[in-house]
Amino acid sequence: MSPAPETVTAAEEAAALAAVPRGLLIDGEWHHAGSGATFVVDDPATGASLMEVADAGPDEATAALDAACAAGPGWAATPPRLRADALWRLHDAVVAATEDLALLITLEMGKPLGESRGEVAYAAAFIRWYAEEATRIDGRYTRAPEGGSRLLVTMRPVGPCYFVTPWNFPIAMLTRKVAPALAAGCTVVCKPAEQTPLTALAFADLVRASDIPSGVVNVITTTDPAGVSDALLGDRRLRKVSFTGSTEVGRRIVAASATNLLRVSMELGGDAPFLVFADADLDAAVEGAMLAKLRNGGEACTAANRFLVHESVADAFAERLAERFAGLRVGRGTEPGMDVGPLIDDDGRAKVASAVAAAVAAGADVRIGGDAVDGPGYFYAPTVLSGVGDVDGLRGVELFGPVAPIRAFGDDDEAFALANDTDYGLVAYAYTRDLRRTMALPERLEVGMIGVNRGLVSNAAAPFGGVKHSGFGREGGPEGLREYLETTYLAIDES
Repeated sequence: MSPAPETVTAAEEAAALAAVPRGLLIDGEWHHAGSGATFVVDDPATGASLMEVADAGPDEATAALDAACAAGPGWAATPPRLRADALWRLHDAVVAATEDLALLITLEMGKPLGESRGEVAYAAAFIRWYAEEATRIDGRYTRAPEGGSRLLVTMRPVGPCYFVTPWNFPIAMLTRKVAPALAAGCTVVCKPAEQTPLTALAFADLVRASDIPSGVVNVITTTDPAGVSDALLGDRRLRKVSFTGSTEVGRRIVAASATNLLRVSMELGGDAPFLVFADADLDAAVEGAMLAKLRNGGEACTAANRFLVHESVADAFAERLAERFAGLRVGRGTEPGMDVGPLIDDDGRAKVASAVAAAVAAGADVRIGGDAVDGPGYFYAPTVLSGVGDVDGLRGVELFGPVAPIRAFGDDDEAFALANDTDYGLVAYAYTRDLRRTMALPERLEVGMIGVNRGLVSNAAAPFGGVKHSGFGREGGPEGLREYLETTYLAIDES
């Protein structure tokens, strides 16, 4: 398919969907569910059905793990350079398929095409990074301090892995897990979210075309995530699980993983504070707020969830942010010039509406927005709320929508207390020109990542992850590769 224009025709949509496999990728081949079951994938911008795909159950999940286990020894023994070459082929295939993948993301998830293209580039960056890292897995060799022996530390692959990925970044969250696992020599079973399986299936087809050995990557789609996960987590052959999604579901997966004491990585919910101090460059802060709040229409764990602004600039910040929100265009992501797409479903929109209603009832002012958008699909107007205080309907709620609640603070101590007053700790954003305050941020903010004078922290070369109820483990950077490696120590006698 040639590069898509901003306006996508019905014929182009149909062609993109027709190219998507509808089965389960198990051991390098496409399979139907044993029961013949399928499920429908919908377009959140219209509510219309896009297509049907295979609906796997526990038996198919076990078959996928069988394939991963069978392929494991051969892939682990593959020289690092050859694993890197395979990842490079996959990287090039993803880049070449950017327009097709971006259109699928927009159709099944809703974000504007420009953002979807950005997600594909972000996804490819992880494959590129770990293609480069595959040949850099090392250990260490030293003499024991007291003498008498040599200490040799080596690394080996963890083993078969199970990945559960979310609907908001259908390909980026997949490659962020698959790429380091393959670089380390692990094999994988992937379960994408049932709302957005099409992009994952298209990616799986690219894996097949990249000559990655059969069984190394397996992809199963299902409407029974609990049944599939229970079958895999209860199988003693599985060695690691990595999950991106809600804290509630993450708790259940961690509990189930305890039976076999699996290695676990959890990237869970967020409640990101966006701090604007009195000395901030207000124009830059507003630009950063637009990015931190509206990437993915606010449906991101890294989205700014609470705007904490010094009282001396709170009103000016709210006014400028509302002006920018007023210029946003809301609509289907395949239409030209759209800035904000639909929310993923009606439940997601209802959650946003409920939080806004609670804030207004508690005395918050609606600067702009505050309502669902009429018409088909699950749209909500970009909304700025000012004068927000302690509101039960907002406290600890991950908004996952285009809503910016603004609360004023008086001094740094109050700002940091408010920022940390949450069970979550994924990311924070801070705008200040004070170097001393900047250097204190890692000590005063209880988060895993901080954006300083910028509204974006994600980077394939950096460790992504949080603390507290936002999870544990890291994805990206050298740290992400270590999640898929086991350490072995040899004590070698000198005598």
